Amino acid sequence: MAIDTTGFQPKPQKLRTSGIERLATKTPASYFGMVLGLAGLGNAWRAAEQTWHIGSGVSEWILAVAAAVWAILVLLFAAKAVFALDKLVAEINHPVQCCFVGLIGVATMLVAGAVEPYSYAAGLTLFGTGFAFTSIFAVWRTGGLWHGERDHATTTAVLYLPTVAGSFVTAIVASSLGFQDWGQLAFGAGVFSWLAIESILLHRLITGPMTPPSLRPTLGVQLAPAPVGAVAYISVSGGTPDIFVHALIGYGILQLVVLLRLSQWLREAGAVMGFWAFSFGATSLATAPVRLLGRGDNAAISLVAPITFFLANLFVLGLTVMTAWLLVSGRMYGKPITEK
Repeated sequence: MAIDTTGFQPKPQKLRTSGIERLATKTPASYFGMVLGLAGLGNAWRAAEQTWHIGSGVSEWILAVAAAVWAILVLLFAAKAVFALDKLVAEINHPVQCCFVGLIGVATMLVAGAVEPYSYAAGLTLFGTGFAFTSIFAVWRTGGLWHGERDHATTTAVLYLPTVAGSFVTAIVASSLGFQDWGQLAFGAGVFSWLAIESILLHRLITGPMTPPSLRPTLGVQLAPAPVGAVAYISVSGGTPDIFVHALIGYGILQLVVLLRLSQWLREAGAVMGFWAFSFGATSLATAPVRLLGRGDNAAISLVAPITFFLANLFVLGLTVMTAWLLVSGRMYGKPITEK
């Protein structure tokens, strides 16, 4: 006699989306800007501890937080690639959000710089991984841009991220690992990419339509090239103060003042995570003068250094408080990144 087993068959259940899958799907690559800001502040504190002999170890705590945020975001993006590959592909192909993907490699190299004093092998491994990702993505993305047919309204300062930020951070970390000559090559790639892209961005800002509030926080990236370039130049040149590094810092200060003049206009975007875009430029504008002071610079730099260091700490603290508020209030995630 045959036994009827149909009653023992499990009922089909509707697949449930796990919490990490939902979180990974909603987390954009632009959140790696938090790693850049925190790592930048940690490096500013490292410079301050050496120059002013503070010796408090604040830098290592900040860098540890930066590394923890980086690790969480890397895991979330790995989960996105597994559970929501279509969302990741849409982000990569988005005309604005695409360039933030390059921050994954840049953030990895900054973590490498944080780890290097504790383990050269770990730092070198992370740097190699971050450099490979940054280089491949920058070449791929730049080649896509050269195809043309781009909407001018989507031209924002995020275009700096793949080549300019990637090259300057490569120069900084490569030099700390002992590859100063390779860092000089990367510095050159960053400088000329910056100059080429800057002209395009200023033309769009001056002659194009007004940037909508949702995209205005991306202007924060405009602050970064000069001061990050200054830190890179100090790293690859040996750190001797000269007119070129002073010029880079001076241009960075000009960008900062212009952005402060636009602060009310920028605030129309509301409290959003996009304002982390300002953090790497702000912290680098603090790091470069402090490092120059440690190399015997004086006069104007001796006045600039404590002011920019204080402002960078105040700004990143404000961003951290804002982020905590957005997280607790459930406002950390807005519209999906593929929506314009």
